[in-house]
Amino acid sequence: MEAMAEKRILVVEDEARIADVLERYLRAEGFVTERAATGKRALELWRAFRPDLILLDLMLPEIGGLEVARTIRAQSDVPILMVTAKAEEVDRLVGLELGADDYITKPFSPREVVARVRAVLRRVGGGARAARIYRVGAIAVDLDAFEARCGDEPVALSPTQLRLLAALAQAEGRALSRHELLDQLGEAYVDTRTVDAHVKNLRRRLGPCGAQIETVRGVGYRLRAASP
Repeated sequence: MEAMAEKRILVVEDEARIADVLERYLRAEGFVTERAATGKRALELWRAFRPDLILLDLMLPEIGGLEVARTIRAQSDVPILMVTAKAEEVDRLVGLELGADDYITKPFSPREVVARVRAVLRRVGGGARAARIYRVGAIAVDLDAFEARCGDEPVALSPTQLRLLAALAQAEGRALSRHELLDQLGEAYVDTRTVDAHVKNLRRRLGPCGAQIETVRGVGYRLRAASP
């Protein structure tokens, strides 16, 4: 399965029936999977299994999904695809602010989950096709090296945050709508409020350089050479 073969997916889901189906579909596509039914076990396997992506249910025994995401994101940029119930919108947005890369709501099609997993992994590995380093003011984004800097300081970003920052930097000060940003990220099917959550978290990660991301009322966001 091209570059996706042998990619390791950690399925964190306490409902055995759902986990069985997800693992079966993922393995059929060439992925290697491990399963955790509790938040505690998820953290253990994250350290031991070293997954390329984590499929994380929010409602977990022992340690909740949000706390699992918070712990992992504090130490790793591994992509996280959250699984939520439709009624958990607030938790979903909090999860995105914590650094999750995407989300999917229950009930879902297993094929849709596999497609989302592939999309996130493509975004992570897609930087090799971009041969430019983008600089706007004190911010630099290197998609080849998959890194960002605020002045001389490296900034740890999740794959989605890096792609979002690169999209803003490529626009060179032009305002991008939320729909345009979702399109750049390959997330045209996601609620536009997802962008707001990603931007909020991105500003926080960028520290003093976060002020360069300006909200353009009625439009979206742009990256300025200097903070407003």
